[in-house]
Amino acid sequence: MSRDGMPQGSRRYVLRAVTAGGVAGLSGVAGCVGQPEETDGEDGDLDTVQFGVLEPFTGEYSDLAEERHQGTELAIKQINESDEYEFTIEYTDYDTQLDPATATQRAEEAVQSDGAQFLTGCISSSSALAINDFALENEVVYTPGAADISITGEECNEYVFRFETSTAQIAEVMAQWTADELGDRILYHIADYAYGESVLTEVETRMESISDGYERVDVTRSDQGSTNFEAFISQLSDASDDADALVVGMTGADLAIFLSQAAARGLQDEIPIVTTTGSFQAVRAGAGDGAYDVYSGVRYVPDLETGDNEAFVDAYEAEYGALPDNFSRVGYESIRMVANGIREAGSGDPTTVRETLSGMEHETIFGPNRFRECDQQALNPVWMGECVEPESGELADVELLTELSGEEAAPDCAETGCEL
Repeated sequence: MSRDGMPQGSRRYVLRAVTAGGVAGLSGVAGCVGQPEETDGEDGDLDTVQFGVLEPFTGEYSDLAEERHQGTELAIKQINESDEYEFTIEYTDYDTQLDPATATQRAEEAVQSDGAQFLTGCISSSSALAINDFALENEVVYTPGAADISITGEECNEYVFRFETSTAQIAEVMAQWTADELGDRILYHIADYAYGESVLTEVETRMESISDGYERVDVTRSDQGSTNFEAFISQLSDASDDADALVVGMTGADLAIFLSQAAARGLQDEIPIVTTTGSFQAVRAGAGDGAYDVYSGVRYVPDLETGDNEAFVDAYEAEYGALPDNFSRVGYESIRMVANGIREAGSGDPTTVRETLSGMEHETIFGPNRFRECDQQALNPVWMGECVEPESGELADVELLTELSGEEAAPDCAETGCEL
């Protein structure tokens, strides 16, 4: 789908397009936008279901948003072309612009103006948390794209189902590997918003449980969207003699710029750098050789030999001429798992679907998976990896170092703060 605002499924066009200023009417096929042409009857038949796709198509995370959107789009195309589903998905894109208030406004347009029954997206944790609340208030199923633990933790609710790997899951493998291989005196640099604070809390909690000698040497914080990290890098360099590792809780362009500037200052030569998202292709591409020798928690790489990942990679590469990355698989499986829930429920009613989805087993790119009942977080495996200089080209390769299963990485239900 182009960014011109015209939403479409693979079988039909919807009747509205969202522009920066609001909703504009378009001519198209007959039918009521956002509502099934046949609502659920006694036989449970469906015709269409309406999705609202909420992404920061402009701003620092735009590359990640486009990547996630392509996974979303591919899943919708496959579902609409498959004989296994007796309904068609229609969707509209909305630009959240990395702003929680804008995200909420776009969600209101999707649900109240365009009749969306299902929402997906929001890579920014702050925006995703705002849509968490909106989904509950409006009783629509929402699959977020952000990793902050509170989304399926203390801010969870019965309408939110997350396939994105949470900060808690990635922190589990990061903390274990860092303590074993590097040490327990840790420097932190984080983005000063919900995601960065989540990284600090989750890594620190696990380091404290692993090591009696754990020490937080220092923590620095930069605003989201910062482009000059020189002062922070100098402060971290000054403290590096007292630390075993630097944990960086950032993502997107923020992290790519930080790693590039850190490499230029030789920070990797002074202290090992451990990241939560350095393995993301967009980050590696943005950082260039600044990503070399950086360690990272890994949510996904395309050469995994798990589930039906090979078929996903082949289809994605055929469609877009590129390999999928983390957010591609998040968009893809978020749609597939919800579609499976709709099919199993025989209904497009969000309340009926969310009752069906909770605990339902799916075959995914990771193999059998489910949104577990206690917090509706997918039980994804996680890895620790190292970004290494490639044999050819400039984009760092990712070498996997260790793995935790979905069950091993997930926090105990009692520790999440989620009450469903």
